[in-house]
Amino acid sequence: MIRICKKISRIYKIKKNPIEYARKIGVDVGKDCRFLGIKSGTFGSEPYLIKIGNHVTLTSGVQFITHDGGVWIFRKEIQDIDVFGKIIVGDNVFIGISSIIMPGVTIGNNVVIGAGSVVTKNIPSNSIAAGVPAKVINTYDEYKVKSLRNSLNIKNIEPDLKKKILVEKFLN
Repeated sequence: MIRICKKISRIYKIKKNPIEYARKIGVDVGKDCRFLGIKSGTFGSEPYLIKIGNHVTLTSGVQFITHDGGVWIFRKEIQDIDVFGKIIVGDNVFIGISSIIMPGVTIGNNVVIGAGSVVTKNIPSNSIAAGVPAKVINTYDEYKVKSLRNSLNIKNIEPDLKKKILVEKFLN
């Protein structure tokens, strides 16, 4: 019963203030961040090895992995083997739904990580990366030009008008 209560309490704390939860478990989180749909396992088993910059969005299903669990196969031979890596996320970064960030990775500033990506290597600043494994597919500037060309500029309008515009554009 105590276990269930602790689990419910943790879920409540995460939903109420996901950034404060991340800080409490040891993640170094910058300013002006938003964490959408994170769970207790989002930051892995060593959350204190994760540094997240300013103006970063984490979306649902994102996972940070700070250790190489595969070394388990060597445990009979090397009983104490453990491999870890710090993860650093720069400023002004968006990490798409269900992406996985592997140990030892640094993501630069002004970066978008596409949904479902597995980031196994460093991603340079001012780039867009996606895939398994994630690779740079665009520059920040190229992505901005494409986004501006496709934008409807309806971010701050009321929901009914937004729906009307979207239905007319995409369903008619």
